[in-house]
Amino acid sequence: MTKVHEDVNKGLKRAFTITVPAAEVEAAVTKRLQEIAKKAKIQGFRPGKAPLELIRQRFGSEATGEVYDRLINENAEAAITERKLRPAAQAKVDGIVAEVGKDLSFKMEMEIIPEIVPMDFAKLSFEKQVADVAPKTIDEAVERVAKSFRQPEAITEKRAAKKGDVTVIDFDGTVDGVAHDGMKSENHTLELGSNSFIDGFEDQIAGMKVGDKKDVKVTFPEAYHAAHLAGKKAVFAVTLKEIRAHKKLEMNDELAKEIGFPSMEKLRERIAGDIGENYSKISRSVLKRELMDELAKKHKFELPSVMVESEFDSIWKQVEADKTAGRLEADDAKKSEKDLKAEYHEIAERRVRLGLLLAQVAETNKIEVAPTELRNAMMAEARRYPGQEKAVVEYFTKTRGAIERLRAPLLEEKVVDFILEKAKITEKKIDSEKLLKLPDEMD
Repeated sequence: MTKVHEDVNKGLKRAFTITVPAAEVEAAVTKRLQEIAKKAKIQGFRPGKAPLELIRQRFGSEATGEVYDRLINENAEAAITERKLRPAAQAKVDGIVAEVGKDLSFKMEMEIIPEIVPMDFAKLSFEKQVADVAPKTIDEAVERVAKSFRQPEAITEKRAAKKGDVTVIDFDGTVDGVAHDGMKSENHTLELGSNSFIDGFEDQIAGMKVGDKKDVKVTFPEAYHAAHLAGKKAVFAVTLKEIRAHKKLEMNDELAKEIGFPSMEKLRERIAGDIGENYSKISRSVLKRELMDELAKKHKFELPSVMVESEFDSIWKQVEADKTAGRLEADDAKKSEKDLKAEYHEIAERRVRLGLLLAQVAETNKIEVAPTELRNAMMAEARRYPGQEKAVVEYFTKTRGAIERLRAPLLEEKVVDFILEKAKITEKKIDSEKLLKLPDEMD
């Protein structure tokens, strides 16, 4: 009978020495040789008629190796199952002692998932920040949509550029006299007031006339995506070549029909609905972030180091890739590698903690992702790639682990909904501009 000796039982660490008796090993090898003998083609013998000793001479080494592998896997799995252990990752097997005629022994080490007792979610309370869609916001959105259907026209009057104009400019920028990629362009269209350029750039174009040249001086934001330019002062030599303006739009049913709606009322309803949906998504994401913060604070339990290190390695690879590509955030670029690793290690711990907690809540409350929900998510992903829908579906159905990458976020959202339904939620109306800024303020 196989013997299992527990060598380590400390915290989440477990270690065992497992010994399979020589007689059991031999019996398994003999059985495997008998199976081989039934199909083996040995010169001078019909299939299944060759002596077992001859089969042993020819296939003994191969059969013994197969048996060792099977016995190790089966007995390792049995030891885990009998003790109702939940490994945090695949158990490590080493120290194998396998000699013909002797006991087979090996060592198995692992970390297990901790016992997690979720709090009483009814004790949680949150203030959900929401915003109404103001008529002015709808008016501005309707105007933007309408403008996208009607191209601006070059003006004939000789006047200075102003907010709302679409300008055509050439620009050539430098930082400390050095040119950088992306800082030069010709015949570039820029709508003044769109805030699509660095702060202060568009304001300095306003007031220029066609043919004017000007040195526009700006400072890149500290959080600029290109770390080598973050916080740097730049000078752009700008030439204004043309001013275009939108004709005054009449907000009527005729305009709505041009855009594809039966009436202006229906167009406004659609736009209001889209804006409202976006507000709801922001409110939900902010509330979820607050929930996750609270759950992380309220649940303290030992974490499997193997899961934390795996999560950290994944994060750090992305950090290094961003650093190599010059995409590292400006704040991160200023930190030492030691400080940066410590910060991201904390993030890894938070992710593992919350992941384990949410998984426990799902298991305890039998929260699952229905096949239809998974299928809808897969089709939604496929629609993101027009013309390649079939290939996307095949990827998810045939690639190992791909479908789980769809299931995980769906399950997380269902668990979050479950918790929020039990928590006390009150709504607080705030200005829409403030709502739109909340996600950035929480980062």
